[in-house]
Amino acid sequence: MSDRDAQVCQRIVRQHARTFHLASIFLPRPKRRAAFALYAFCRVADDIVDRVDQARCDGVAAAPDVIAALSEHEQKLQATLAGRPSDPVFCELHRVMREFDVPAAVLVELMDGVALDLKPVRYETWPELAAYCEGVASSVGEMCTWVFGVQGDSQIRTVALRYARMLGLAMQLTNILRDVGEDARRGRCYLPLQDLAAFGLSVSEILDGSLVATDLRWQRFMTQQVGRARALYEAAMPGIPLLSPDAQRCAWACAIGYSGILGAVERIGYDSLTQRARLGTSARLNVIARVWRTRPVTQLRRPHPVDAGPQLEWEPVNAAQSDELVRLA
Repeated sequence: MSDRDAQVCQRIVRQHARTFHLASIFLPRPKRRAAFALYAFCRVADDIVDRVDQARCDGVAAAPDVIAALSEHEQKLQATLAGRPSDPVFCELHRVMREFDVPAAVLVELMDGVALDLKPVRYETWPELAAYCEGVASSVGEMCTWVFGVQGDSQIRTVALRYARMLGLAMQLTNILRDVGEDARRGRCYLPLQDLAAFGLSVSEILDGSLVATDLRWQRFMTQQVGRARALYEAAMPGIPLLSPDAQRCAWACAIGYSGILGAVERIGYDSLTQRARLGTSARLNVIARVWRTRPVTQLRRPHPVDAGPQLEWEPVNAAQSDELVRLA
């Protein structure tokens, strides 16, 4: 639990999470250090499953060395939960659990979600994909909420956690829409098969690289999916003022910065099939400047006792409705 352990986690964040690394400047040092530890734990697990190459992922299980590496990460987590952390990332994670009461269950949820990527990826419906996103990203939102803290009692925390999980869902869907081509080259397609079929698309077109971004079917499909992601962000945002004032700006920066990727996807003509949409340095700095001017909410208006957090109901995907969205875009 040394400064050297913390530096290891910070290097991982600096290398892999530019938006979050910038946003973390708004956190007080103890919370920033804890957030870096959580990110490092999640990132190491994600990097392990990303070693599954296309040949092994397209129809067969992951290679034994990848399975073994993820199993070792899981064993390190179990040892940490038992009070025996064994490397810098897990030493930091152990400190975070003790200092901020992060529940073991949410760490295990993350590992269970990541393990799903060891098998060929196919999700038939949006609810199935959403369940996957819950495991790999909503869990992260929940972890961060324990570190960020909330304004109020356990009831406020329960509601805040639900909003945070919704934000994690929005961010993971953003990842999926940004990385379609990159995932396809690994033999993966996370897009819901029923949604693709509603627009006359098939997973084989995405995996074999025959689909082009100018195809009107793809334009309609992506218009609908980006709209879904934006609805998720909108539903999640009311949870940010429930957080402790010293963490709100960081949460705003992450949410605004990540939702901005959707605009970047639109600006490249939805061509996430062949390229990866990015926010440039100036755009990220503009987010930071915008958030800096935002005053944290310090006078919390208590949610209604029956408020269960964000609620969304989805209508079936309809290609005709998406035609109207394309014309309006």
